[in-house]
Amino acid sequence: MTRLVHTAELLRTRARAGRRVVVMTMGALHAGHATLIRTARRIAGDEGEVVVTVFVNPLQFGAGEDLDRYPRTLDADVKIAEQEGADLVFAPSVEEVYPGGEPQVRISAGPMGTLLEGATRPGHFDGMLTVVAKLLHLTRPDVALYGQKDAQQLALIRRMVRDLNFGVEIVGVPTVREDDGLALSSRNRYLSPAERRTALALSQALFAGRDRHAAQEALHARAALAPATHARADALNALGESRAAADTHAVAQSVTPSVPGGPAAVRAAARQVLDQAARAEPPLELDYLALVDPADFTDVRPGHTGEAVLAVAAKVGATRLIDNIPLTFGATT
Repeated sequence: MTRLVHTAELLRTRARAGRRVVVMTMGALHAGHATLIRTARRIAGDEGEVVVTVFVNPLQFGAGEDLDRYPRTLDADVKIAEQEGADLVFAPSVEEVYPGGEPQVRISAGPMGTLLEGATRPGHFDGMLTVVAKLLHLTRPDVALYGQKDAQQLALIRRMVRDLNFGVEIVGVPTVREDDGLALSSRNRYLSPAERRTALALSQALFAGRDRHAAQEALHARAALAPATHARADALNALGESRAAADTHAVAQSVTPSVPGGPAAVRAAARQVLDQAARAEPPLELDYLALVDPADFTDVRPGHTGEAVLAVAAKVGATRLIDNIPLTFGATT
């Protein structure tokens, strides 16, 4: 049976065996959190311990954000945690986490914390890292799991743990999506049926960018194996073989530096979907669309090779949503 504790003292006095694996949440658990907890259970094994934290952190909510209306569903959260194999739910009060009131000393997110989400929500990542640092100290895990849906958050936690020598392994777990592609989020419940239809543009834009990227990578691979020329396409056109000519021309373009492609083409494919959603009813209000390096969340440049994150944030009605997918450039070379 999963035990619910509210104080750090009870957590400290609990006997430990094997590895402790922590899943940090702000409650309102859904299938995405359930995946995190199941993954934690597999990592901990039979001898280890899985701890789920439930804490709505006031430091990471800015003026006008939804701290007061953020759902608090602790009883249901404990049931989900138990179903997925958690041993303990740690649900501290604000006074337990911040016994002297708001802390005067906080973690700074640095330059990465001012980009994308940080630009839209100033101070958000400082508050997030401060509470993550405190909860890591309070729970003392061997491993901590976070969802890749919050990609910038995950990148910053990894950076903090590395830069400040936290003795914990950070594991990212892939985004869980609903059947229609919408990334699972506790904020999805705020969407009306019409707003939800518009909100699907976030994932559809990411998928369009991913598909454009996959097509480009495939063309690069084919070009590397059998280089094509514009002359070959022209010859096929003369014979009336238009489909073959178009295919050959596309392969030729994939290795022609002057032809737009790469990161710009990925962004353009995603942007087209978002532009259409901006004309929907209700409309999508785009905050940002970015293709960034996951190491520092700066924009990737033309010719980029290696990992990248295609990220989007937008409002539909009063609800702000984020989503992202990972991409790898140059995987076939």
